[in-house]
Amino acid sequence: MSSFANRMVGLLLCAITLLVVCREWGIADWTQPAKPWLVLLLVSILFFQVRLSRKAFVAVALLIGIALFATDPDWRGILIRGLETSAFIGAFFTALSTLRTVAQTSPAIQRAGTFLAGQPPGRRYAALTLGGQAFALLLNYGALQLLGTLATTNANAEPNPEIRGHRMRRMLLAIQRGFVSSLPWSPLSFAVAITISVIPGADWGKALVPGLVTSVLLAGIGWLLDTIFKPRLTVTPVRSAPVGTWATMLPLAGLLAVLLVGVVSLSALTQVRVVGIVAVLVPCIAVVWMLLQHWGENPVSTTRTRIKTYVLQELPGYRGELTLLMMAGFIGTAGSQLFAPMVQATGFDPSYLPSWVILLLLVWIIPLGGQIGMNPILAVTLIAPLIPAAADLGVQPTALVVAITSGWALSGASSPFTATTLLIGSFGGISATRVGLVWNGAYTLICGLVLSIWVVSFAYLF
Repeated sequence: MSSFANRMVGLLLCAITLLVVCREWGIADWTQPAKPWLVLLLVSILFFQVRLSRKAFVAVALLIGIALFATDPDWRGILIRGLETSAFIGAFFTALSTLRTVAQTSPAIQRAGTFLAGQPPGRRYAALTLGGQAFALLLNYGALQLLGTLATTNANAEPNPEIRGHRMRRMLLAIQRGFVSSLPWSPLSFAVAITISVIPGADWGKALVPGLVTSVLLAGIGWLLDTIFKPRLTVTPVRSAPVGTWATMLPLAGLLAVLLVGVVSLSALTQVRVVGIVAVLVPCIAVVWMLLQHWGENPVSTTRTRIKTYVLQELPGYRGELTLLMMAGFIGTAGSQLFAPMVQATGFDPSYLPSWVILLLLVWIIPLGGQIGMNPILAVTLIAPLIPAAADLGVQPTALVVAITSGWALSGASSPFTATTLLIGSFGGISATRVGLVWNGAYTLICGLVLSIWVVSFAYLF
């Protein structure tokens, strides 16, 4: 039964992804009514496969559905929109994971990660921060797992406990901050994908350059803090040369160039949103990469076997993450229709607030919500319907995107409940709370202040 359920999960995710691609590219519209039903079937199967904390998300989604049925005449339309959001998240995750599964078996990627982790202290932080961004595009959260493993291996090879502790902390923070600094601009990040989908008129092409500025600020502040507060050692460490040269990074750089050029080109040539482009382009790149990896060993047959393994075994293995992300999207989208009347009943009207105040609230409310366990997807989809239209605020939709993705990145660095802090904490042998509030406490506050100035400046000066 478990094997059959896993196969169903994989096949349903592929079917949902195909339907989402059809929707994004404007083809076969007659298939769309099947999408909510497939999501319901998928969640029903996942419910019996995930741990209690994930079941709780499904239970909350069910309670929201019941409340809407009892109170809102348009409950069907609201529930369908919520299920559409879940389908979109599941499809985006499925598409991105194809690249992760290929990259994790690539010797070239492994060598690139080892080379970065082996850099001398003077440039190790910067190398891992930039490498963390590059790997995040390919592996998503798998970047933290790969580089975190290499970092701990490197640090544990140091016999002196004082040096080992400092090295572990600095390397892990560089990797985490590199990852979160990719969130505001990467077309493969959930921060960009979700934000663009909930802000009317938003476009990744317009948000790319300001997103890169946000990224530079996040990465630069991290590097500056690491440089200023560099630990003073009581012993002199023994230096060793890194394994490989900078040429080791060429395969990674080439792959990233293909990915970004493909996204930018298709975005310019078509009217399709970047999420629709990514959902098609990334799996195509993954398949070509598989063929090249196995070029000398019956590539077509081997690639077909790997695709089958991915769909029927690897995808179902992400059941916990999928349940959390898809239900967070549903709860935020459908729950906002219950939340909005409650806010109105209190007499609070966001439209009366100055535009710059709303932008600052977007920067800070997401990381603050993260402190009480609110997933950024849930926070953004819940808050977005309450935000006045960009035109009413007197700003461009891109300004709202910059504010929300800035807050999303801050949440990734500071929330004890996000995958980033949980993974870094597990590698460092400490709690996620210590990672978020102690290791990244000052970093988050400084970044929050700088990004607040940047978000308001962008909205009114650029």
